[in-house]
Amino acid sequence: MPLKWVFNWQPNAGSTVNSQILNEVSQCVESMNGVKEGRWKATLTFYKPMLRDQALAAEFPREFIGISLPEQPNKYYFILRGNKIVLEADSSIQLIMEKLQSYKSRVALNFEGFQYQLGDFQLRVGKVVPTHSENLRGIVMEVEYLPISSLEKSKQIMDEFVEIWQEAVSKRSLPGHFMHIEPNFSEYGLADHYTSQHTAVQYAHVMGHLIATVQAVQAGRN
Repeated sequence: MPLKWVFNWQPNAGSTVNSQILNEVSQCVESMNGVKEGRWKATLTFYKPMLRDQALAAEFPREFIGISLPEQPNKYYFILRGNKIVLEADSSIQLIMEKLQSYKSRVALNFEGFQYQLGDFQLRVGKVVPTHSENLRGIVMEVEYLPISSLEKSKQIMDEFVEIWQEAVSKRSLPGHFMHIEPNFSEYGLADHYTSQHTAVQYAHVMGHLIATVQAVQAGRN
């Protein structure tokens, strides 16, 4: 499977994310001769346990995330960041969980936008919005390098591409920048050969970063 890095938009201090930034970023891809290929969407859900006895709460993970990815429509991924666990399941697991009433969705977020082809690279640029809402929570970008699936072998070319990309974005003088924080995949038992589990872990970490950013902005206002 081709390797990808997932980025999130980090607003400058005192600024927030807005749809104008998303439009500018999309225009930036097109100005680099990116060919628009259609829409994409991933959904990330925070689950909470359905406890009959609240005294058992400490026995359940505090952060339990599920994610569906467009490239694997028949699969569903679970991430426990605190325990450094990632699991791949059949997508029907969501119906089973609903019937068992063991966990229920606390909040679900969609990552959705457009996909572009740029030579050997595929870019997906999208907004982060709660389901049933248009309230923009963040901006994400996937950069996928199609010829290589090794984390180690692709690092140099990914770094070079990101440098060119960041330079193109910086010319637009936007109030922020894209950040890529690579999780320590080996902590999750993941090897150098890239899989969709690597993608799921990246999204969980991006989400953690987005939440921390929102909390920091709210704390600043208070």
